[in-house]
This record gives sequence, structure tokens and C-alpha cells, in this order.
Amino acid sequence: MCNMSIPDLIKKKRDGAALSAEEIGTFIEAVKNKTIQDCQTGAMLMAIWQKGMVAMETETLTRAMMLSGEVMSWPKEWAGLVVDKHSTGGVGDKIEKILDSVGCCIVGQTETLVPADRILYTLRDVTSTVDSLPLITGSIISKKGAESLTALVLDVKFGQAALYKDLESAKRIAQSLVNAGNGLGMRTGAVLSRMDTVIGRCVGNSLEVMESLEALKGNGPDDLMDLVTTLGGLLLWMTGLTSDLAGGRKRVVDVVSSGAALLKFRDMMENQGVATDKARSLCSANSDYFSVLRKAEHQTELTTPSAGVPWLRLHYEDPAPTPDQMSRLQNALTLETHTDTHTQHTHSLVQEMLLPD
Repeated sequence: MCNMSIPDLIKKKRDGAALSAEEIGTFIEAVKNKTIQDCQTGAMLMAIWQKGMVAMETETLTRAMMLSGEVMSWPKEWAGLVVDKHSTGGVGDKIEKILDSVGCCIVGQTETLVPADRILYTLRDVTSTVDSLPLITGSIISKKGAESLTALVLDVKFGQAALYKDLESAKRIAQSLVNAGNGLGMRTGAVLSRMDTVIGRCVGNSLEVMESLEALKGNGPDDLMDLVTTLGGLLLWMTGLTSDLAGGRKRVVDVVSSGAALLKFRDMMENQGVATDKARSLCSANSDYFSVLRKAEHQTELTTPSAGVPWLRLHYEDPAPTPDQMSRLQNALTLETHTDTHTQHTHSLVQEMLLPD
């Protein structure tokens, strides 16, 4: 630990200087042990937000946060096989439900897993420093590092329905995440994917579970499955299980088409306490999903102006959507003429990939 006081560390960062590994360690240790006042932590967060951090500072911050608590260990026979996927979020983002069915452990943050992040995240919210690039990187990658991963793939969204509205801003955060992940010894890559509309066709908890199950049964929409196979294929390539991305994508397709992924999802449900009859019902070929999953009290359909063809089914509870809300939904419909139906259905959401060195 360094000999500088917390106020001196805040001043150094406020004035734009880079913090050393010892200085960052002192700050994170104080956060973890609660020997620092909240106002001082908030001041440091704001200094980082204003002045930023160079790549080595961000990596050092991430490592210190990771080591603030328990670092997980796995059986020797799992060596080289523990991987994870992280998404920056979006509308109808149900990728995890499908990818996890290839085989997974479900891990959540605990009191002993990256405790420094729990404290910093709360204070970032109240100090308006949530959007700080190094703080975002530290928060995400420290938790992944504590999982002791072999490989990590990041799905970084950009577009109208994403946190990052354009490719360049998404690429900046993706590169920071990739650099920090690889710096901690995880093979880390990122997929930059468009988020201008819903992924697949469904939004809402039960509806997304239903669509995920349909995808595992081989009926997933093209855009959803393209993203699933790209992310899964990249993970398989990064762990050395395939020689290239194309081979990885094919293995994901084969696991889904063979029904193995669906069976794994059923096993996951049963192991988490879902009754066997319900798990088997959900995974059956002609499942009546709403016999198990909750259905909203009301449903209504919006139709195209000229042909009257249904294009959206809205599930809702009371109170009903207002006439203005319904009008806005209807006006969101854009009709185009497609002469090439194959092109229409193979549009990829993937814009770019950042691969590990």
C-alpha cells in the first residue's frame, strides 16, 4: 500500500495524473474495508469520470476490484473450459437463455464476490458517474475475472434501443473491456451488434422464455440465431475447441438441431427446482406454454393500415394502453417492398468483431 492519504489520492486524480498500482490498491482496500467516507469515494469517482484513466490504470483498477473478494476455483477437469458471455443489454435480448443451454454454472454476485464493486456501483448511481468508461470496465470485468474464466465474449450493442447510439462509442467501450479482460488473463473478444429494434420477435419475460424455447427447438428467428451462433462460435474458437469461427458456429448449430441444447435447458430447470412435469411440458414439441407460464390478462392485435394483416400482438394488464400509446405503436410500423425474400431474412445484426491477440 502507498503512503499517500485518501485526500491526496483524490487530488492527484483530480489534477489529471495517473495513479500507480499501489495508489489504486490503497483506494480499493479502503472502499472494501469501509475506512473511507462515502463523500471521498464519490469525489474519487467524479475525478475518474472527469479525467479518465489510461489503459494500464483501468486494468489495475479492475484487478484490484477483482481481488477485493473471493476468486472462484473450478475442478481440474474443467481447465480451459470455463467461459462466459456478457451483454450490454437491449430490447428482447434473450441470448443467454439459449447459449446457457450448451452447458453452464449459474453464478450471482455475493457478499464475498467483488465486494468493492457492490459499494462503488451504488455510489456511481448517486454521483452520476455511471457512464465512466474505466468504471464501467472495472465493474464488468472484475466480476468476470473473479469467475476464473478461460474465455469471455462480450456482446456490445449500439443503435436506437441501446445505451450506445453509434458504432464508434460502442467500439470504445468494447475495446476497453477487451483490453482489461485480456490483461487479467482471460481470452476476451467482443461482438458489436446492432440494436435498432427487438432481437427476434418477442419482448417480456414469459414471451422471451417462449421464444428462447422455440429457438432451442429449431424455430428461432434468423437474426436471433445468427447472433447466438456468432457469440457461441467465438467462445468455442477462443477456447481452442474449434480451429476457426465458422467451425464454432457449426458446432452451436449442431447442438441446437440435435436437440441436445433443449435437453440441457430442461435439466437446468429441473436442477433449479422446476417440477419435472412442467419442465418436460415446456420442452415438448407442441407445448402449451401458457399452461405453465403466466399469461397477461389482455391481448390485442395491431394490423397494417391497408391489408389489415396483424403485425403486433400486445399483451398487457390493467390499465390498458392509452389511445396515444396505441397510436405511437401503430405509427412505428414501417412497410417496405422486398423482392428478394432471402436477403430479407438473412440480415445480420453483427457489425464488427474485436478479437483477442
